Amino acid sequence: MVDIFEEVDEHLRSDRLGVIARRWLPWIIGVLLLALVVALGWWGVSALQQKTIDSASEAYSNGLDTLTKGDPDQAYAKFGEAASKGAAAYKALALMQQAGIRMQQNRVNEAVALFDQAAAATSDPILSDAARLKSAFALLDTAPYAELEARLKPLADANRPFHALAREAMGVALLRVGRSKEALSDFTALTLMTDAPQDVRQRAGAAIVLIKSGDAGQVPQIVQAAEALPPNPPADSSAPASAQPPAPEGAAQ
Repeated sequence: MVDIFEEVDEHLRSDRLGVIARRWLPWIIGVLLLALVVALGWWGVSALQQKTIDSASEAYSNGLDTLTKGDPDQAYAKFGEAASKGAAAYKALALMQQAGIRMQQNRVNEAVALFDQAAAATSDPILSDAARLKSAFALLDTAPYAELEARLKPLADANRPFHALAREAMGVALLRVGRSKEALSDFTALTLMTDAPQDVRQRAGAAIVLIKSGDAGQVPQIVQAAEALPPNPPADSSAPASAQPPAPEGAAQ
C-alpha cells in the first residue's frame, strides 16, 4: 500500500514538473537566445569599431609619411581620407593636420574652418580645446577683439586644459587694441599661476617688463611660439605613437 502512495506521489510530482517546464521553458530559451544575440551584437559592433579605427590609423599614418616627404597637397588628401573614416580622435587629428597645411599655404580662412571642424569632431577636451585654441591663434592678427574674446574666454577657464595659453593669447589680443592695462593684468595673473607651464610664466614676465617700459608692441613676438601648440590625443586614444605628440608644456613645435 505504501508503494502505491509513493508511486502516486511520484506521478503527481512528475506532472507538476512537466507543467512548470512547459510554462517556463519558452521563457528560459528566449532569455538565452536574447543573451546570445546581445553578445553577438556587442562583438560585431566592437569588431566594426576596431576596423574603423585601424583604417583611420592607416590613413592618418600615410598622411604623416607623405607630409614628411614634402608633398603637402597629397598629404592633405590622405588626411581627408583619415577624417572620413568615422573615428572621432583620428578625425580631429586629421582635420588639424589639414588646417596646419592650409596655414602654411597662407589660406587662413580655410584653416580656421578646419580647426573649428576638428573641435566639433570629438568630445575629448584635450583635442577639442587644442583645435579651438589653434583656431583663435590663426585669427590673432586679423580678427576683431570681440571675436577673439568669444573664442578665448571659455578656453581661459581654470578647468580647461590649455587655460594658461588662452589667457596669454587674450593678453596679446588686448595689446593689439591698445588695452595695455588689462593686458598687464592678464600677464601678471599668468606669472602667479602655479599650474601654468614655466615657459608661459617666463613669457608673461617678459611681457610685463616690455609693457611697463613702453615696448608693448614687442610682446606678440615673444609669445609667437605658443601658436605652434600641437594637438594632443585623448587619454584613451588608440592613435599610434606617430600620431601622439607630447603633452604641451606651454609652447611646442
